[in-house]
Amino acid sequence: MSTHKLRVIPLGGLGEIGKNMMVLEYANDVVVIDAGLMFPGEEMLGVDFLIPDISYLLPRQKNLRGIVITHGHEDHIGALPYILSRLVPPIYATKFARELIRMELKQRGVRTDAKLNLVNPGSRIKLGNFNIEFFSVCHSIPDSVGLIIHTPVGTVVHSGDFKIDYTPVISEATNFSQLASLGTKGVLLLLSDSTYAELPGYTPSERVVSDTLDRIVGEAKGRVIITTFASLISRVQQVFDVAVKHGRRVFIIGRSMKEIASMALKTGYLSAPPGIICRLDELKTLPHNRVIVLSTGSQGEPTSALVRMANRDPSSRVQIIPGDTVVISATPIPGNEALVSKTTDSLFRQGANVIYDKLAQVHVHGHGSQEELKLLLSLVKPNFFVPVHGEYRHLSLHANLARSMGIPEDNIFVLENGDILELGQDSGRVVGRTRARAMYVSGMITGELDNTVLRDRKLLSRDGVVVVTIAVDAESGKLAERPRIITRGFVDAGGEQMLIEKGRGVVVSALDHDKGRLVDQSFVDARVKDSLSRFFYEQVHRRPIIIPVVVEVGRTQREPTN
Repeated sequence: MSTHKLRVIPLGGLGEIGKNMMVLEYANDVVVIDAGLMFPGEEMLGVDFLIPDISYLLPRQKNLRGIVITHGHEDHIGALPYILSRLVPPIYATKFARELIRMELKQRGVRTDAKLNLVNPGSRIKLGNFNIEFFSVCHSIPDSVGLIIHTPVGTVVHSGDFKIDYTPVISEATNFSQLASLGTKGVLLLLSDSTYAELPGYTPSERVVSDTLDRIVGEAKGRVIITTFASLISRVQQVFDVAVKHGRRVFIIGRSMKEIASMALKTGYLSAPPGIICRLDELKTLPHNRVIVLSTGSQGEPTSALVRMANRDPSSRVQIIPGDTVVISATPIPGNEALVSKTTDSLFRQGANVIYDKLAQVHVHGHGSQEELKLLLSLVKPNFFVPVHGEYRHLSLHANLARSMGIPEDNIFVLENGDILELGQDSGRVVGRTRARAMYVSGMITGELDNTVLRDRKLLSRDGVVVVTIAVDAESGKLAERPRIITRGFVDAGGEQMLIEKGRGVVVSALDHDKGRLVDQSFVDARVKDSLSRFFYEQVHRRPIIIPVVVEVGRTQREPTN
């Protein structure tokens, strides 16, 4: 009988879409499932993306047996380039995911000693006390897997991202027979994808999109521009297939789309007859009714190919012309809705016929809806249940489904990132919390999300900046001249001059009584910030960032000699 408890610790992916990372710990063995990123909200100025906080793992590096990847989407692999500088565990991934990880590391210029181990559906690996089997799941990217994890306490099933599709375009269907056999033997814990727990019924098959694209391309009299996720290889294959059927050629634009399509063609995940994919410089040689442009930008990313077209960016190799048909073959990731709407409006303004999910079934998502989630619960028959991957409402609704399937209330845990759940064979409870704050990536810098840099960026964006230059006589310690004030993003030009002139007087008054201390930078800094902050708020109800700059001036600097 086991003397230790199984610990389940989410470091990301709960209460949010993305940043997935789950820790399983038993005795001296730690296994991590996925290491993803999340895209920032609009208020996170200058932030490229968010990654999990690995503080819990750092003191346990010697016990970390490996990172197991369920599939190659950014929200499951995107954090690896940043955490592999601090952790060097072996990584286990299927072929397509492993190729994408290699691309990520190369793009970020990351060299690591971490070994990328290849696994397949049906593979088994032993990581300390964890014996892990991989089973195929259908998702919107090839080589997706779920995990069956045998521990001394019992069996854990991690669904990965999954749906039911008996006729997938690429990859295998979800292997429910393997899961059904587990249900008869007893499963301790099910960790199941909750992303679309709001939606009733079943998720439609990818084949539905094939029919829609066929109709759209067949009816289009001009160019067709299709945007989707670069990693959605099944959709790219559908575009190739419909191009062949209607005698069109495909032009691929967008760095990530080009790189992933090239890799997928080389590794056999995509197939295209010779001549169907053309170089961009051949675009002008073909009539419009023989052209399909495959583009990045389905999420309204500001630097993506489609957004550059929508913005009439002169650097874009493709410009929108009236009569173009633009197909947005994706749904917005939560938080990107405004960006996608803005892009769609701009395309309409330029005379394009824009088709998106509200107008036609040009996209189906890769996650199970309510009936599929219930089917998984009924097959696995877990003793304990933890919904994963989703915002809090998704987790809560998935928990409701589990209750409706007969799982006892006390055996369902709606966790938050950082919760530490301990499970025995017949008992489970949350015993504490660990730090699991969102970490931001901004260029080459990573840090905690609420640090002073981001707070200052918010203030700058809202109230602007005021720079005050104070010239102090090095000999007398008095002001050498009236302070100079420069503002940016604070007030409009009409009211600026009078406000600045009054502000200069406020600074003089604030420093006039302590002339001997003007060489003390910290004193001047505090006095100027305090007096100007109060003055500006009284005048215009704004609190700009105030930056005092003290310059010591000698006689020769003030009075040029002849």
